[in-house]
Amino acid sequence: MQPAQLGRAPRHLLVCERGHARHPRSRHAAHVRDHAYSCRVSFLIPECGLLPEVLKSTIADIGEYYLVRSLPIHELVAHEFIDAFVKKGSCYALTYKTKIDQDNTAALLPNGKLILSVDKDTYEELGLQGRPSRYSGKKVMRYIITIDLTDAGFHPESKKHNRVLWALKEKKPLEFDFLMAWYNTGAEGSTLMSYFSKNQIQALKPKITFSTLRDLQCPVLQSNDLQGKPEESCSTEELFEWLGAVLNQVSLDNKSSSFLSTYCCPEPNTVVEKAFLCTITGFIIPEKIIQLLEQLCCYFGEPKLAYWLTLTVHGFADSPVSWRENEHGFHKGGENLYNFVIFRNLDYWLQMAVGAHDDCPP
Repeated sequence: MQPAQLGRAPRHLLVCERGHARHPRSRHAAHVRDHAYSCRVSFLIPECGLLPEVLKSTIADIGEYYLVRSLPIHELVAHEFIDAFVKKGSCYALTYKTKIDQDNTAALLPNGKLILSVDKDTYEELGLQGRPSRYSGKKVMRYIITIDLTDAGFHPESKKHNRVLWALKEKKPLEFDFLMAWYNTGAEGSTLMSYFSKNQIQALKPKITFSTLRDLQCPVLQSNDLQGKPEESCSTEELFEWLGAVLNQVSLDNKSSSFLSTYCCPEPNTVVEKAFLCTITGFIIPEKIIQLLEQLCCYFGEPKLAYWLTLTVHGFADSPVSWRENEHGFHKGGENLYNFVIFRNLDYWLQMAVGAHDDCPP
């Protein structure tokens, strides 16, 4: 790296929009569904010391996910798997502990698209149609292959299916450890645990932590003003930066003796006696995040001291995609996250942030 690059901050992008959670054309749930792979979910409720029971039960219902070791990827294109899971619900799979800028990686989206991000040698050995990675540089060293498992032409007797199966099973066998989850609306049938019983599969539960923050300085916000006004309210960018400091337990005191941070809460602000913070880490699917978001909106169904609350969702840094099928790269941090600020009147701000190797969020 050249000396001039050391001090240069990488490009980052923050997209903000306003809406109302009960508006018939609100797209808040659609934005959550479009972001398939989430590793951490946090919500912060000012002026709250005790969580309502309905929120506790929603958190408890986040559900299990699975770690399948050494799974040959050709098993994901088998029609037994497609019929049992891809066509009967939302199936999520993401390679575990792979680095998007160094390793071969794969992801199965709930729409049935299997995304492979592979190096040049693997791409040439597979012989499947793909495209150069957008973030590979002038000399292409990485390729993206997309296989639509729900395509009408991808049936067991088709040349397309046989070609893909041969490439992944015989020509260049690939296997990974996968994080997996499956969501269906009560349809009976197989489960991931039973389907992969011959593989090394482990059921995992998300890690949940609760904490109460005392005497927390909080920005003053106005739901109808994203830009903020001097001495009246803070902007969406100021809120986003403040929230990052709070979630990472950075002091807001701005002490000159601190070697870590001289950051302080933006003005105007107010001090709340206590705020409730919950953090969930694991492989968390959008359907469960939507349920949690709905219950957070219902939190304001009864009078509360809080004027707003937040829900922050971090995506996996090494996922091949961020939103929808948009290619995702790591560069210097792999950031892809979004945050809802939900106001008492059910107006909301949605903030979506990505790093240098990402498209603009939808």
